[in-house]
Amino acid sequence: MNTNVNLFELDSSYTIATYARLPLAIERGSGCEVWDTEGRRYLDFLAGIAVCCLGHAHPRFVSAIHRHASTVAHVSNFLLTAPPARLAERLCRLSGMERVFFTSCGGTANETALKIAKKRGKSLGKAEILALEGGFHGRTAGALSVTYNPKYREPFGDLVPGVRFLPRGDVEALRGAFSESTAAIILEPIQGEAGVIPLGTDYLREVRALCDRHGALLILDEIQTGIGRTGTWFNFQQHGFLPDLLTLAKGLGGGMPIGACLARGEAAEILSLGEHGTTFGGSALMCGVALEVLQTLEDERLIENAVAVGDVLRQRLLGLGDPVVEVRGSGLMLGVRLSRSIAKETVLRALDHGLIVNAPDEFTLRLVPPLIVTQEQAGEAVERLRAALEERQPVRTSPRAEPAKLHDVLATGG
Repeated sequence: MNTNVNLFELDSSYTIATYARLPLAIERGSGCEVWDTEGRRYLDFLAGIAVCCLGHAHPRFVSAIHRHASTVAHVSNFLLTAPPARLAERLCRLSGMERVFFTSCGGTANETALKIAKKRGKSLGKAEILALEGGFHGRTAGALSVTYNPKYREPFGDLVPGVRFLPRGDVEALRGAFSESTAAIILEPIQGEAGVIPLGTDYLREVRALCDRHGALLILDEIQTGIGRTGTWFNFQQHGFLPDLLTLAKGLGGGMPIGACLARGEAAEILSLGEHGTTFGGSALMCGVALEVLQTLEDERLIENAVAVGDVLRQRLLGLGDPVVEVRGSGLMLGVRLSRSIAKETVLRALDHGLIVNAPDEFTLRLVPPLIVTQEQAGEAVERLRAALEERQPVRTSPRAEPAKLHDVLATGG
């Protein structure tokens, strides 16, 4: 019996068709490796799109789930448990921020930040939110309003009004856009879905200066770059400034669904009782696991590992030569720019060689492995990628991966 086919039939028959899956059904994982339902082994250099920072089935991650599920998992935000209070303190100490609102994902973390900016803006006569071309901030209505790609926004018509998109990296356009009507700007320090494109220190510092000059809030979306992925706890720490609002998710839970909106200064005092809320954000289980994730990153020196292995991975990728023309990003968030529009088919060929990556666009491969990855595994991944780039056999697809939709399959996700 072909278990993979049966699973795809079930998926196609009973789930709403928003995901055209890769032709792969995963059964188990350990460390940086996963096995499909046919027993084939893969190096996972996607890590749930930068989520599984400790890899798969890390003993401390598994133990934390069991420990907190065995005591108290959820009591609602009408009652207090220790893990969210302790996690809030830990995040503030690590980041220099002052207060935290917990959510269940990155999109709702950005919704929280946008609501804070909108409420403050209403009281000050500041109605405009600035965002960048290429930015991705989520798929809920508010977060989608500041997500650039028209294919995500246009099917839903009017969303949150007052959003203006600016060309990425254009300092003059940035300066010209700010005014006394600017409530906030939201951006990622490294744009993930746009192709792993860093905005750079000079640009980010200019954003901070313009926000200060015009009384606007700086919302920094570190959902993908945060929690050690780029070589520091948070990417902004590499650029010498503090945001007003900082959003996190992905690696914070190591595979469990949790997000957070961190605030400081005036932004930390905007929301009042009853003006925002969540059912699952801040649960004892999720926050307890997140605390263990942070402690494991520290104890096992995995942020330092992200720097060391990231440097090795970058050099080995550049050593592949054509069609690799550039490697962008920081730490273990890398984008491999190709000279030809073969990224999407290379993702599928890589599967045949036992490597999982993805393609945010037709010219770029994204590599975001677990932070536990070793130099040996990095070398193995590069050799598998080399084989995929040299492969000329037809690619395999899943039941929902029609050729016309293949780019959407490979690029979908934060």
